[in-house]
Amino acid sequence: MEDEATTLPGGEQYDLAKVGAHWQQELERGQRYFKSWIDRCTKIEKIYLQQADQANATKRRFPMLWANISVLQPAVYARVPQPVVERRFKDSQPVARMASELVERNLAFTADDADLDSLMRAVRDDFLLCARGTVWLRYEADFEPLDIGVEPSNATGADVDGSPAEQITDERVCLDYVHWSDFLHSPARRWKDVTWVARRVPMTDEEFDKRFPEGRASLAANGAGSNHGTNQTERAQNEGKTYVWEIWCKSENYTVWIAEGSPVALEVSEPPLKLTRFFPCPRPAFGTLSTSSLIPVPDYVYYQQQCDEIDMLTKRVNKLTDQLRLKVFYPSGDGSVSPAIEKAMRPENDTVMVPIPEWAAFTDKGGSNAIVTLPIDEVQKVIVACIEVRKQLVEDVYQITGISDIVRGDTQASETATAQRIKSQWGSIRIRDRQAELARFARDIVNLAGEIICDQFQPETLMLVSGIQLPTAAQKQQVEMQMQQQQMAQQMAKQQAAMRAQQMGQPAPPPQPPQLPPEMQKMMGQPTIDEVVQLLRNDSVRGFRIDIETDSTIEPDEDAEKQRRMEFVQMVGGFMQQAGAIAQQTPMLVPVMVETLLFAARGFRAGRQLENTLEQVGAQLSQSATAPKPPPEPTPEQMINLKTAQVKAGAEEKKAQLSVAQAQIEHQTTVEQARSDMAAQALQQFQQQPPAYQ
Repeated sequence: MEDEATTLPGGEQYDLAKVGAHWQQELERGQRYFKSWIDRCTKIEKIYLQQADQANATKRRFPMLWANISVLQPAVYARVPQPVVERRFKDSQPVARMASELVERNLAFTADDADLDSLMRAVRDDFLLCARGTVWLRYEADFEPLDIGVEPSNATGADVDGSPAEQITDERVCLDYVHWSDFLHSPARRWKDVTWVARRVPMTDEEFDKRFPEGRASLAANGAGSNHGTNQTERAQNEGKTYVWEIWCKSENYTVWIAEGSPVALEVSEPPLKLTRFFPCPRPAFGTLSTSSLIPVPDYVYYQQQCDEIDMLTKRVNKLTDQLRLKVFYPSGDGSVSPAIEKAMRPENDTVMVPIPEWAAFTDKGGSNAIVTLPIDEVQKVIVACIEVRKQLVEDVYQITGISDIVRGDTQASETATAQRIKSQWGSIRIRDRQAELARFARDIVNLAGEIICDQFQPETLMLVSGIQLPTAAQKQQVEMQMQQQQMAQQMAKQQAAMRAQQMGQPAPPPQPPQLPPEMQKMMGQPTIDEVVQLLRNDSVRGFRIDIETDSTIEPDEDAEKQRRMEFVQMVGGFMQQAGAIAQQTPMLVPVMVETLLFAARGFRAGRQLENTLEQVGAQLSQSATAPKPPPEPTPEQMINLKTAQVKAGAEEKKAQLSVAQAQIEHQTTVEQARSDMAAQALQQFQQQPPAYQ
């Protein structure tokens, strides 16, 4: 195995044994770097789950950590974030708008398909409990042999390079939750200085053999890959699984797969994804950090001492409560206490009866003559004092964590609504940082998923998932050729109609624009999928601003959403009412008013869905306002006068034509008469002349 090497497509050669030894050292260095934090988080998780060890199995705890986490969970994250893809510049760009719509719908489907809500809840719990949460993104595609309909040129039916021809049948973006103990990165002060990230992946034997067909021999030779765990739960979870580390190294620009504890790497390859920031995971959702390192500090550390004191007081109160039972002392054996009284004070009635043999000595020191009860007033006072001290410690914890009374739902009846609103506002200031961090983390996840979709998804997948069908460049060109042929045919028909009208003395018919079916008209008004994909491939998500709504990861405020929609409706309604009056008086101002309406609507989140419709309607209004107005329709009297004038004009025209015909006839008659006279005169002259031979 020492001589085994791998060659990357770029030509670099790596010795798997040397690479494996190097990364085993790096992983051990990373584990030492985070060891104290991992040990601390393990203890905190046991406290949260009330998993006490055998020595403290009977120790009673006040569930302070669980109570705080339960309050913060719905406060920092309550519902799945909604991806929103917007154009960087909100102007009329059909290709950019369609690209944004396609990517947004694909991201929404990816969030549902990958169950982003459960991932965000798991990250939220790790974030609140251990101050760090992480996810990992992957691209997966399903292939099938390509049926080209002809026999292959070689016997194997393969391409030129020897690989069989395949086509993608399905592709998706996978989101994997990474447990806080299964994620490592290089020691650094800032996230931008991190050079490698790694996650530990549990694989079954079937998954391992499918992913690494030749890796089983390496595991057998080195006895690596197994992780039995430290307790019964972990051993049950790890049974039959092999742990493999997936490492992405930015400095070396490669990815490494290595089994846990193995000195030989399983695989060294180029990164399967070309991402802007290289890593397939966003910056983790960090809690409290210092500027010295990226080792977070869980919130529980800051109030752990108070919780220990609360647990101690809880234990003391419970023990003192056990003492709050009636204890009766009575003389034994002398018959001074009747059997009925003894029966009424039996232990099943939560009463302790203590017989005193030396009753005389006991009564001489202050006891009564028959029955004596132990005073419990002092015990009650101690319990009340312990409860008060514990209550103050709980208040101290709330002051440390920033959970105010109004957040916990604990308030006073005498407080006014203004006072409660002020407490809610100031009590949620420290929670806003946690909300913003989880919103940032969700936004980074969507950014990475959007980048993978833009770079990897085929045009057919983009349209299939989004439900938007766009024409290809070839289809649009075919429609344009069809329109040109239709225009040529209409031009020829127009010329023939004009010649026929000219022969008949009628005016030429007006030109008719080419008519297309509604489906083709809609197709010609849309950008092609080739233009959209070209924009996505060239710009990826850099040409867009992919963002999460500010209130999308916390409990939505329905009143605020209704208020935004009502403001938008009122704005549009009032503007249209004023613009309608102005448009009737000055039609030339319609384009200005349309642009003003679009400028205002783009500033409302609620108006984003109506933006395309407003643009189309605005373009039609602007075109109709600037187009020349047709002449007004004539009145019935004008129609009668026009018909009368047309009839008179026709009669006069016919009369003139008749006069011209009569004049032509008379002229022809005169010419013929003159010719006859000239012929008769010539004949007469010929007859009067003597013959030539005389």
